[in-house]
Amino acid sequence: MQIITLLTDFGLKDPYVGIMKGVILSINPNTTIIDITHNVSPQDIREGAFLMKEYYPYFKSGTIHVAVIDPTVGGERRPIIFCKDEHFFVGPDNGMFSHIIEANSEIYEIKNSDFMLKNISSTFHGRDIFAPAAAYLASGIHPSVFGPKVVNPVYLADIFPDIINGVLTGEVVMFDRFGNAVTNIDSEIFNDFINANPFEIHIGSITFSSLNKSYYEQNFTCLINSSGYIEFGCYKGSFSREAGIKKKDIVRVGLL
Repeated sequence: MQIITLLTDFGLKDPYVGIMKGVILSINPNTTIIDITHNVSPQDIREGAFLMKEYYPYFKSGTIHVAVIDPTVGGERRPIIFCKDEHFFVGPDNGMFSHIIEANSEIYEIKNSDFMLKNISSTFHGRDIFAPAAAYLASGIHPSVFGPKVVNPVYLADIFPDIINGVLTGEVVMFDRFGNAVTNIDSEIFNDFINANPFEIHIGSITFSSLNKSYYEQNFTCLINSSGYIEFGCYKGSFSREAGIKKKDIVRVGLL
């Protein structure tokens, strides 16, 4: 049984996710479809790209990951397929896979109409292109059969933390359901930077000089979350609301 995962910003109010599943199963009923989330912030490619990097390693080799956060659907951006770490990825070439595509990745544009629905809408490529592609991939079709190679994939700018004037600088990438602020600073980068030295972490008007182990230790907390990234929380509350923090707010780590 082949696994196909779905990551979108479609939400569940509308029938879009169900329709994609129907297309997949009508082409290849021998698949298991797993919803990662359909609550990515609308049209937020950066958030989707961050989540993709986080979840795909927890699936077995051969899993097909479909990601549809696609604000320029119907435009000139290309639909693509590629493989990394024996996983397959399907979605728009709009930066969605910036954390995953490598210099030696073999990326293919989905152009072969044999692997699309007959009538292609300009507003629902999730149904007409990406869902069929995933279903045919699950049937054993090699990515190269879908179309020509892509040599210049789109990358998002400034998605990684950087050291600016001696300060490790990142940003808030997303908020989870609890209002915790997840940053793009991972524990490896953080530990390499501080090198066991005393430090301060600044976000908005709040400063932390140590890391917590969990969310209940004090009102505002700063910790390494389960995915290995610096995260800010508020015990029994929303850090976003209580601290007035927004997505893309800057996080700075300085040495004392």
